[in-house]
Amino acid sequence: MWRTRAAAACVICRSLANSSYGIKRKSPLQNLHLISRSIHHPYYPSSKFQRPPLRISIQLFSSLNRLPLCKTKLLNVKYGYQFHRNFWLARLASRLLKLRYLILGSAVGGGYTAKKTYDQWKDMMPDLDEYKWIVPDFIWELDEHIDFEKLIKAIPDADELAKLLPDFDKIGESFTSLKGFFSPGYNLVSEVIGASDLLLLLGSPGETAFRATDQGYDNDKQYKKVSDKEKVDQLQEELLRTQLKYQRMLERLEKENKELRKLVLQRDDKGIHQRKLKKSLIDMYSEVLDILSDYDASYNTQDHLPRVVVVGDQSAGKTSVLEMIAQARIFPRGSGEMMTRSPVKVTLSEGPHHVALFKDSSREFDLTKEEDLAALRHEIEIRMRNSVKEGCTVSTETISLSVKGPGLQRMVLVDLPGVISTVTSGMAPDTKETIFSISKAYMQNPNAIILCIQDGSVDAERSIVTDLVSQMDPQGKRTIFVLTKVDLAEKNVASPSRIQQIIEGKLFPMKALGYFAVVTGKGNSSESIESIKEYEEEFFQNSKLLKTCMLKAHQVTTKNLSLAVSDCFWKMVRESVEQQADAFKATRFNLETEWKNNYPRLRELDRNELFEKAKNEILDEVISLTQVTPKHWEEILQKTLWERVSTHVIENIYLPAAQTMNSGTFNTTVDIKLKQWTDKQLPNKAVEVAWETLQEEFSRFMTEQKGKEHDDIFDKLKQAVREESIKRHKWNERAEDSLRVIQHNALEDRSISDKQQWDAAIHFMEETLQSRLKDTESVIEDMVGPDWKKRWLYWIGRTKEQNIRNETKNELEKLIKCNEEHAAYLASDEVTTVRKNLEARGITVDPCLIKDTWHQIYRRYFLKTALNHCNLCRRGFYYYQRHFVDSELECNDIVLFWRIQRMLAITANTLRQQLTNTEVRRLEKNVKEVLEDFAEDNEKKVKLLTGKRVQLAEDLKKVREIQEKLEAFIEALHQEK
Repeated sequence: MWRTRAAAACVICRSLANSSYGIKRKSPLQNLHLISRSIHHPYYPSSKFQRPPLRISIQLFSSLNRLPLCKTKLLNVKYGYQFHRNFWLARLASRLLKLRYLILGSAVGGGYTAKKTYDQWKDMMPDLDEYKWIVPDFIWELDEHIDFEKLIKAIPDADELAKLLPDFDKIGESFTSLKGFFSPGYNLVSEVIGASDLLLLLGSPGETAFRATDQGYDNDKQYKKVSDKEKVDQLQEELLRTQLKYQRMLERLEKENKELRKLVLQRDDKGIHQRKLKKSLIDMYSEVLDILSDYDASYNTQDHLPRVVVVGDQSAGKTSVLEMIAQARIFPRGSGEMMTRSPVKVTLSEGPHHVALFKDSSREFDLTKEEDLAALRHEIEIRMRNSVKEGCTVSTETISLSVKGPGLQRMVLVDLPGVISTVTSGMAPDTKETIFSISKAYMQNPNAIILCIQDGSVDAERSIVTDLVSQMDPQGKRTIFVLTKVDLAEKNVASPSRIQQIIEGKLFPMKALGYFAVVTGKGNSSESIESIKEYEEEFFQNSKLLKTCMLKAHQVTTKNLSLAVSDCFWKMVRESVEQQADAFKATRFNLETEWKNNYPRLRELDRNELFEKAKNEILDEVISLTQVTPKHWEEILQKTLWERVSTHVIENIYLPAAQTMNSGTFNTTVDIKLKQWTDKQLPNKAVEVAWETLQEEFSRFMTEQKGKEHDDIFDKLKQAVREESIKRHKWNERAEDSLRVIQHNALEDRSISDKQQWDAAIHFMEETLQSRLKDTESVIEDMVGPDWKKRWLYWIGRTKEQNIRNETKNELEKLIKCNEEHAAYLASDEVTTVRKNLEARGITVDPCLIKDTWHQIYRRYFLKTALNHCNLCRRGFYYYQRHFVDSELECNDIVLFWRIQRMLAITANTLRQQLTNTEVRRLEKNVKEVLEDFAEDNEKKVKLLTGKRVQLAEDLKKVREIQEKLEAFIEALHQEK
């Protein structure tokens, strides 16, 4: 249609051009529309219009004469006119023959140059043949079907046509007055439509406004203004009454609906319908978010699932808005101080009872009871403080809370710590930066809905959060702005239009999807939700901001805010959840491929499954302790116990007793020392040995590799379990008392029953003495240096101190040879004698060095003598049975070692029974307790079960779980649609 009009306009313009011939101005054809010109001009040559007279000016030129020639007068050339052939004209033409050729040549050259320039410009122009389809074919054929000549004759002249056109200036003034008249009615009707969905049946706001204005139109301008004002006031009052009427109707219907849904949900809980309730849609979605919060995105799969992020300046009213949406005072409150110290994820869902519970707890808090509300606030405060590490003020750890109740809008909100501008005393230095990083981490999610809370009672220029939000969402495609404390703002703000500018988004540089104004109470922390709602409704009903149309009805109250946020949340969920599911599906494929390439023969066991496998292996190894043979236990215990007490027996019991003069004194000394030893040290030493033996055997089983089946991934866990179990295990306190009695009775017995026991005692004594003699020889060699053989064979020399000790040793050996029954200690005069003998040979010796050397020399002499005595006592069993009567041979030392040997055997047997019957079971119990404690401590498991294999299996499990839950959620979401 518009192309036909363009063609017609082009014909009109030609007519105007013809009618204005002779006027010195641009032809209207030059100002025509591009499309009309493109339609008409191709057919211009075919039109039969009369050509305008051609006016030409000719300038004469001669190449023979450089003088300027005179210009001829302009000639009016008319078509069909012939000049008279006069002879003077012919003569003049013949004389100007050269000039004719010059003019002809110039014309030919100029034409060629013009054609070349035209071709160049034509090549530079783009080819528009491909876009010829834009203009319909019938446009190009208009001249075949329409007689433009008749149409031109029928069109009047330009002057007559101009008279027919209206005065556009007067029309503009009329539209301006109409615009000012229509705008009040339009605003009022749009507010009513925004306030109640029932008014959508009334029609569009523009039609209603025009209907209202058409009825009040009057020709008298002054009377019209007065009449319009009265009608606007009447219409405004009527609309407000209608709004309140429908608002009460909606509230009554919602209340009835809420009660009915509560009854239905309660019947479902009691099982009246005898059907199993599935998880609600929002609960399924919240589970996915909880899993994602624990998932470490190591494979570039970020959490882009929607949630409502509540941000705002400190004390701007974030928590109050959240409580109004949740319809319960669930958060700890404080005046001016920071109360939100960590992110709190609140999942709102519908249920028959108004309750709250934490993700990791089964306790339900009844939000209708004040004592449960106080307990919930206290629990949230404790969890926040526990999540904050030492030296910090805020924490990144998220506290997950679910709130259910009738009439709650389903959504997931995250309350973040308030943004601060200054770090005060008592805060960590990095508190401000930490809060900014936490807020940015949540807001940078492209699908997160940002609920920006601004305090309306303070100057807008003091806001910090608006700049932060505008940085994260510059286009405002996912931001909802909320102005709190509007009641205080209306009282304190001098210009109410400033509030209107804020709500219309004209004051802040940030953009938003919607703007809301709410009132969250009078500032009293003891106010109930119901009283706050009543105060908010009463305020907005009487507020001038609403009556004067500065605020629209659908932009006020937390109820409208909750509905808008919930709708936006679910819209964002439906748009993005399938894309997130596809992303996790691709991540799962990548992880499975990596596992197949790296661990083709291993099952995909995550950290918990590996822990259970290691737990079973450790318990099997503990049970293996009960399979150790009694003989093995007793041999280990007896050997270890003797190694522990042999020094005491030799040094404190045998050597002092051997210095006595007769057998009676020897036996008395031995009995006394054995009694003292048994009462004070021996039982404790025996228990220590048994406990260490149990530890060594347990460690051996835990660290023993089992061939190809051994998995080194459990080594750290097994070591930690072993150390913690041993640390917790304590030997039975009564074991020492019973063991003391048994040992004392064993040492009291002196009766060797047969020759075999006698020989065994001699063998035991010889082994002990030879071991001590070997140790003593080694000590003496270190003191005096190598002997002459080693010096010659290995070219090793003695030091100066070794030479002194060697000379001292030689002097002391001479002393022993002179008196073979010498006592164990040197007398003072003997020390002086040795020192003087050495000084006579030019060797200065300290008396302490002499005594120290004597101790080792005499010890070696005594051990050699005792070994010789053992050989003599091999045939002394017969004399022993006769109590060495009429015999010079005395073998009381053999009896002593038999008593020691028998005590060791009885003690080892007793400890073995305690081990197998009691201590191994107690150790197994301790191991189970340690494993149970480790199973509940995720940080401990992460620390002990590490490696690429564990992390890969853990990521694979998480991704599978997320994908499965997302697919289940998407299926339920489609069913709900």
